[in-house]
Amino acid sequence: MAIKIFIDQGHNPQNPNAGAEGNGYREQDLVYAIGVELASLLNENGNFEARLSRNAPDEILGTSVATSLRNRVENANRWGADYFISLHANASDIPAASGSEAFVYSTSGEAYPFAVDLLQGLSEATGLQDRGVTARPTLYVLRATSMPATLVELGFITNAGDAALMANNPRLFATGLYNGILRYFGLS
Repeated sequence: MAIKIFIDQGHNPQNPNAGAEGNGYREQDLVYAIGVELASLLNENGNFEARLSRNAPDEILGTSVATSLRNRVENANRWGADYFISLHANASDIPAASGSEAFVYSTSGEAYPFAVDLLQGLSEATGLQDRGVTARPTLYVLRATSMPATLVELGFITNAGDAALMANNPRLFATGLYNGILRYFGLS
């Protein structure tokens, strides 16, 4: 039976719940493309079945930030996903801030080693620094999902290098995440 992975491309293409902007890019556009690539890689592998939160670049989920987040979580829960990955691009007032990091509900849960492997795959594929996995139990997508869930900040949209890499190489980020998933399940 295929392992079901729900890929949430964080944010909407416009409000409500639009994402960060930097270096001429929009978070919601970058993570949409990376999510599509990741779902494609997973669905080509008979061990996995992937679904996306947004199936078109202009799809808007919910009518507020709260209902947008709830829609993503409810879709994953209703589908019976085995794992949940929410994709985001980080932002900072410090333009030099760079790298990938992840958040989980608890560092003692099953999501923690999953997130560790995702970051290792990302770092190996992109060359970006692995900034580690941190517990953030207040994040709705981590506390309301009924499966191990992680929120991955792929890179900093406010860093010119990170932003250009995400924009110009979405498949590279997807491949890094995919390799991390393979590692986690002992399939690499």
